[in-house]
Amino acid sequence: MLRYAITSRALYPGSEQEKQAALLREASRWIADGIDFIQLREKDLPAATLANLARNLLENIALTASPTRLLINSRPDIALATGAHGVHLTASPDELSPAQIRDLFHSAGRPKPLITLSCHSLAEVQRARREQVDAIVFAPVFEKPLADGQKLPGQGLDQLRAACIAAAPIPIFALGGVTIENASECLEAGAAGVAGIRLFHRS
Repeated sequence: MLRYAITSRALYPGSEQEKQAALLREASRWIADGIDFIQLREKDLPAATLANLARNLLENIALTASPTRLLINSRPDIALATGAHGVHLTASPDELSPAQIRDLFHSAGRPKPLITLSCHSLAEVQRARREQVDAIVFAPVFEKPLADGQKLPGQGLDQLRAACIAAAPIPIFALGGVTIENASECLEAGAAGVAGIRLFHRS
């Protein structure tokens, strides 16, 4: 089972510096464990701070010779500046396309980036397949509680299964309400692995 951890320093108490330090400690544990992907998703941080976090994680990956790959959420500029392995994109029409990001990396003389893409419908999955992304994060699979006490309904395992068929041979990560207990159901539906925030954060 492939594992795709998404960062959220908001899960930790304390000052901004303490939150970042806690996040780096948690990510170091993932790296030591050989987790497949880490998506650095601290969207509200200034570019310089985000780049500093990325460099810390990449240094840790190199020092431990870990197979972990670091993806920067929606910031190909920071991925290029830091030497991250790739970029995670949303399905927003405002995002650069996978082809445009590959062109950016090629123009900079950098290796072809890994590109993962969030999808929430079969139409988005089919588009991602045409764009030949490296992996798709499909969500939400299960019902998910929101911060305001509401619940986001899940699309269910049948929809996940349909998404995996539509995406093939591109691997899909199941996201949204995934737990240790239901992860095997996602694999049985055809997912290559699971993605999550709270799923991987010990807090």
